[in-house]
Amino acid sequence: MVLRQLVFFILILMAFPVLGQEQPEQAEGRQINIVYGANFTKDEENFPGASIFSKDDERQVQFEHQGADLWCDVAIFYNQENRLKAIGNIRLQQGDSIEMNSGKMDYDGNTKLAKAWENVDLTDGKMTLTTDTLYFDRENQLSYYRSGGKVVDSANVLTSIIGNYFMKLKKVQFRKNVHIDNPEYIIDSEQLDYYRLSKNAYMYGPSTIVGEEYKIYCERGFYDTTIERGYGVKNTRIDYNDRIIEGDSVYFDKTSSFASATNNIKVTDTVNNGVIKAHYAEVFKEKDSVFATKRAVAINLVQQDSLYIHGDTLMVTGKPESRIVRAFRNAKFYKTDLSGKCDSIHSEEKTGITQLITNPILWNLENQITGDSIHLISDLETEKLDSLKVLENAFIISADTIGKKGYNQAKGKNLLGKFIENELKIIDLIQNTEVIYYMYNDDDELIGIDKTICSKIRLLMANSDIEDITFFVNPDGDIFPETDLPEESRKLKGFVWRGDERILSKDDIFDEDDNNVELVKIRGIDNPVDIDTEEQERSGNLPLDTDQKPNATATKPKKTKVTNSN
Repeated sequence: MVLRQLVFFILILMAFPVLGQEQPEQAEGRQINIVYGANFTKDEENFPGASIFSKDDERQVQFEHQGADLWCDVAIFYNQENRLKAIGNIRLQQGDSIEMNSGKMDYDGNTKLAKAWENVDLTDGKMTLTTDTLYFDRENQLSYYRSGGKVVDSANVLTSIIGNYFMKLKKVQFRKNVHIDNPEYIIDSEQLDYYRLSKNAYMYGPSTIVGEEYKIYCERGFYDTTIERGYGVKNTRIDYNDRIIEGDSVYFDKTSSFASATNNIKVTDTVNNGVIKAHYAEVFKEKDSVFATKRAVAINLVQQDSLYIHGDTLMVTGKPESRIVRAFRNAKFYKTDLSGKCDSIHSEEKTGITQLITNPILWNLENQITGDSIHLISDLETEKLDSLKVLENAFIISADTIGKKGYNQAKGKNLLGKFIENELKIIDLIQNTEVIYYMYNDDDELIGIDKTICSKIRLLMANSDIEDITFFVNPDGDIFPETDLPEESRKLKGFVWRGDERILSKDDIFDEDDNNVELVKIRGIDNPVDIDTEEQERSGNLPLDTDQKPNATATKPKKTKVTNSN
């Protein structure tokens, strides 16, 4: 054994240059060191200038280089160039955590770059990366692959065509055909950065997350894979229960069954074919509820015509068959032949009743209708508008469109109206009723002004004009020539014409404040943010190169309390 070691020592002296004659291209202190050479030989024909070492019966060949050890079956070592080729059962160990195994490897001591291929795997004790070819840049503590790889940790299995593992940041940067498998969900993306400690994923390019009860699409976003919480900030969409949520920024939390959206929002009710648009909205899955504000509008299809409902705040609650729409403060609605406004609107799917509450006013074509409370009632089978109720102080006014002399008016305690094919055809005014009506002949010549009071009046309408009037129970009145009825007598008590307030289009439901609402500036929607800094902020400013588990939490908006009236 002593003789063998002596011979090996002599061969080493022959293989290496004289001490003090280090080659100039070798960086100072970067020389690869032989720890155990075992069997030594040379093959100048095939490997000129190289020393070849191979394992013996006791152990493998071992080298050391600046904090890393390498073991292999065979090593072809180019001392002057400070590089080696390792073959067979290779293990590269850096410190206590990083270990790389492969069938073959090239290692350059000057650049500290290793290229490994054939059944390559790299692990840091908590994560394993496998690929066919892996580059390990020890100088920058970066490993990367370009021909497909897989990363497995305690939570996820991640695959991609291109991958970079930044060891100090504990971050894997995936590119091209990125796929994450988890028992609870699947993620596909074109680009995804994954932090091993927090299990947080940052997505770029078209990306989808599919869970058991949801599907998320975005082109830039964040996702905490451990608790299924995240957000998208570019072309984001969430398919969530029976709703689709879209917006510039959409936040999602599976645990609380909560989602919110900011700027240019669209929430689609896939069951009732309704849409809510706003610049801020919250969705509560368990309560089947939506809260929306900032230029909020609910849009529903009624008889092939869209009904627009607006308020400073909108709330939609309840299961699809019992859904309730509420509009609070400055409520307005518009449909081609029907519009109105009031303090608040309450519309219930189950009863088919839409209530206009506090100071309501309704316009049906040219008719202005007011009262203390107004109810619009739909047929539950046909979903067509069926009838109208005006309770207390009912008043209907329309301008005299023929002679333009004044206003046709009718009032009573209550009003009952009947819609036929979406047009108000029959109006019954009940109790303490009064009428002022401009009467014309077939040549549109004014006959006189009818002014009558009685207990009940029925108006038959055609094209929004009064076609026929029927008086019930002791009518008292007359038809006055125009010259016999002074101007001050041509208006019933309580008359207020509000034609300048009439809502003539869907855009009229919004006031100046709605149209000038200032949108929140969404971080990262135009330009990518520094996600390493963001990750540190999100993880409580813990060092990313430690093994301490950060408290991974995504920033979420304060929820609005919603009570389901069902």
